[in-house]
Amino acid sequence: MKRTIALIGNATHETVEESLAAATRAFADHAIAAVRVESLEDARGAELILVFGGDGTILYAAEFGRPLGIPILGINYGHVGFLNEAEPEELEHVIARIAEGRWHSERRMTIDIEVCRPDGSVERTWALNEAAVDRAEDSRMIAADIGIDGRDLSSFKADTIVLSTATGSTAYNFSGGGPVVWPDVECMLLTPIAAHALFTRPLVVGPRSKLEVRVRDEDARVWCDGRRILAAPAGSTITAVKGAEPVLLARMGDTPFSGRLVTKFQLPVHGWREAGRIS
Repeated sequence: MKRTIALIGNATHETVEESLAAATRAFADHAIAAVRVESLEDARGAELILVFGGDGTILYAAEFGRPLGIPILGINYGHVGFLNEAEPEELEHVIARIAEGRWHSERRMTIDIEVCRPDGSVERTWALNEAAVDRAEDSRMIAADIGIDGRDLSSFKADTIVLSTATGSTAYNFSGGGPVVWPDVECMLLTPIAAHALFTRPLVVGPRSKLEVRVRDEDARVWCDGRRILAAPAGSTITAVKGAEPVLLARMGDTPFSGRLVTKFQLPVHGWREAGRIS
């Protein structure tokens, strides 16, 4: 059976289309078919989804990779590109590694989100990074009750409440002052943004826990990975549990997560190790 690689690109970036065409030609030289993905059926049967874009494009590709169990490998055409594995100038090297099968995949935990509304309707979705509960367009701050594992924990008003995974800890959660969590830790985080209360610190719970946010006075909405939005009118309960299906991210190197943090956030690392080497 002929090998197939699925391609997804962010067409708004000026050089992505050129890179997609170059990748298609390069894969053909290795007797590998490259297929542009626009629907779930397009990706079916591919061994890998190669993504040209930023983290947002990776999250889009996850909508195809997650249900089909296909790993995703990203070439960074965005800004930070935390979920991406390589830079555009490495494309030729990446294609050679794919052709040789020299890559592995990491399982990334997702969260399943459920919104139960006061009219009895229920809507469900999922997220790889986070579900952000924020105010509807005509609302002020949201007033919410927080519960964990069936027990009430706190009540406060906030601009946003972020429910995230370890993978998403470096995204919205990080911007809101939440902790960075290593991606192999299966957990969920709850981080209030601009909350008005005494006990509004970020919380980290295990994979068997259930997070609850009950919207009291103002209509809210739930943004999942910035892609899928669910209405949560006053009286709704939003729950988050460990996702039934993971997302697979393809990796080519063995750089530890600490190295990725230093590279992507350009962290200063001159300290005791360098002093020790000098002495």
